[in-house]
Amino acid sequence: MTSSQSESWSVVRAKQALRDEMTRRRQAFATSATRAMAEDSLCRRMVRGLRAMAGAGDCIALVWPLPGETDLRPVIRALHADALCVALPETTPRGHPLTFRLWQPECVIQTGRYGTCHPIGPPVQPDVVCVPLLAFDRRGMRLGYGGGYYDRTLARLPRARAVGFGLSFQEVACIPTGLHDVALPAIVTEREWIRCRGDGRTR
Repeated sequence: MTSSQSESWSVVRAKQALRDEMTRRRQAFATSATRAMAEDSLCRRMVRGLRAMAGAGDCIALVWPLPGETDLRPVIRALHADALCVALPETTPRGHPLTFRLWQPECVIQTGRYGTCHPIGPPVQPDVVCVPLLAFDRRGMRLGYGGGYYDRTLARLPRARAVGFGLSFQEVACIPTGLHDVALPAIVTEREWIRCRGDGRTR
């Protein structure tokens, strides 16, 4: 095994250990007395920030919540009421980027892969992509669920503006990273918008 391969396996193991730890933290937070207030604050902050960054006619990609995730349906409804295009991801076969489909209040929501849900609507290309996460750090590095979907998707959408979203308890000192991991330019929590440079500093 070469040193680069050893480093890769080391990163994989470190990511999985952190993924397990953050899953436990999220399960504990699910029964916290502060959960509802924190999630409401996150949704309000997302609406304000996304309104400010979206241009006329922009399409914003959000997510239909998985169990344990923050419910972004208030954000979805608020942005649609502002006449912004809202899209939700369809989870494609592993190894492919996500497909984003137009959401409308009257649309049918269909169950997809891995317990995800997406609308039965036409495919659209988002201008802003809101990215879920299990953990993040101040560099903008994100720990996802391990499928690599958003990495592939953002690589296919180089002009799209990416925004990670999560709660402050999901922040860690340093996400284990490999050579191909790319920092998000911004992350929003219930407390703040973090403008990331990718070098451990914020602005």
